[in-house]
Amino acid sequence: MYCVCKTDIEKALDRFVDEYEDAPDVVDLKETQFADWDPPRKCDFCEEAAAFLVV
Repeated sequence: MYCVCKTDIEKALDRFVDEYEDAPDVVDLKETQFADWDPPRKCDFCEEAAAFLVV
């Protein structure tokens, strides 16, 4: 699972496919609310704001 900015979405998709050998789901963090989880504010790859969850 990766929380990433718009710039790093491709990097996260590539890593997910390499690791799990399956296509991930991409969730827009601005459009989705989670009951028991608060997504990180920063991208997993840089200091930008996280915009997508790749799972």
